[in-house]
Amino acid sequence: MDALQYVEKNYDNFVNTLKELLKIPSVSAQSKYKEDVKSCARFLAGQLEGIGLSPKIIETPGHPIVYCQYEDDPHAPTALIYGHYDVQPVDPLNLWKSPPFEPLIDNDIIYARGAADDKGQLLIHLKAVESFMKTQGQVPINFKMVLEGEEEVQSVNLDDFLEKNREMLKSDFAIISDTAMFGPDMPALTYSLRGIAIAEIEVTGPNRDLHSGSYGGAVPNPIHALAQIISACHDEDYRITIPGFYDDVLDIEEWERKAFKDLPFDENKFLKEVGSQGLVGEKGYSSLERRSARPTFEVNGIYGGYDGEGSKTIIPSWAGAKITMRLVPNQDPFKICDLLEKYLHSIKPEGITLRVKTGGGAKPALISKDNPIMQAAAQALKEGFGKDPYFIREGGSIPIVNIFKEVLGIDTILLGFCQPDCNAHSPNEWLALNDFKRGIISTINLYKKLAEMRM
Repeated sequence: MDALQYVEKNYDNFVNTLKELLKIPSVSAQSKYKEDVKSCARFLAGQLEGIGLSPKIIETPGHPIVYCQYEDDPHAPTALIYGHYDVQPVDPLNLWKSPPFEPLIDNDIIYARGAADDKGQLLIHLKAVESFMKTQGQVPINFKMVLEGEEEVQSVNLDDFLEKNREMLKSDFAIISDTAMFGPDMPALTYSLRGIAIAEIEVTGPNRDLHSGSYGGAVPNPIHALAQIISACHDEDYRITIPGFYDDVLDIEEWERKAFKDLPFDENKFLKEVGSQGLVGEKGYSSLERRSARPTFEVNGIYGGYDGEGSKTIIPSWAGAKITMRLVPNQDPFKICDLLEKYLHSIKPEGITLRVKTGGGAKPALISKDNPIMQAAAQALKEGFGKDPYFIREGGSIPIVNIFKEVLGIDTILLGFCQPDCNAHSPNEWLALNDFKRGIISTINLYKKLAEMRM
């Protein structure tokens, strides 16, 4: 029996393991689940021990890292396999069709918090490794597996772990399954991620809330000033007006523009899905290009003044807004934050005080689709799904991809197996079990193909 036959024979057991993993409420952001996060780490370590490996649970100031190293063939490539076992909070609970930590299977779909992000996808790699170990007694590639418990809280201790263990973690490339396919029966490889820059604006006017009748028309209103500032950050073509913002942008190549047009994307269906009355975006680019390959400036929240029941006739003392800017290859989040701060101070209205607080961010990532590891992944997906995968850009950010590049000097294969509408971070998160199975098959094929790249 080979590894692929083992999958067929043990698939029901794989699904049962997934259910057990999803029952553990490993919510990293909430302290009441601290012991559950540890329990989840122990569960995963137990899975690795059960197939003959020797994992370690490495404590951090926060949640633990599960680490497992397998080196069998000095000439085989070494992969750094990364995943995270922590999950998002489940609120609002009343919108779940079933309890979030009581996995429900309905029409070959499993519903639970963490099903797609990232426990189901993480388990795909563990079961691919198991399929080799149980049938051949070895895996065709060497690997260092890092399963962290803090991805949903910005991986606060992972950087330190990587910096301190550069030599131990030395690898030829990384593999991450924490992205999505393009759609049902549409396997995809993500070759680019947007980065992110984070900022917060605070506008202060009078030294206290003032009576709007006694002072209105004479004293600057911070909410008005904030609205004016925000509206000045885009022009009529929805281009960002911050001077220097586009200086380093790596524009979309012609082959990419053609590839975007060839993707089976229905804009009307997309519009209906998001429930908006219309779409906006930078002139000269399609919705797909705007969502994944062009930079953005978005207001995530505005606060200030009175928002309780009834009216309160005041000029508020202050107002604020939270900002994120999605960045594309060659843009640097720290440079962008500096440009933002200078621009906002240059356009602030008279009579108010402006403070810009920046929170850093993450750089964008780009890997050539012609890279041999990407070509191996494309062939593996074709064998697993029976069709060529799409090469796509992802509009979100996975900071660890850049950390692997900067700290360890390695590129990353982004091999996702959930659907783009899987409700990650939302109620009723789900994973199609058919994709779970095909993901394991594809990963087995990937390891075989990577093994042919003798180092």
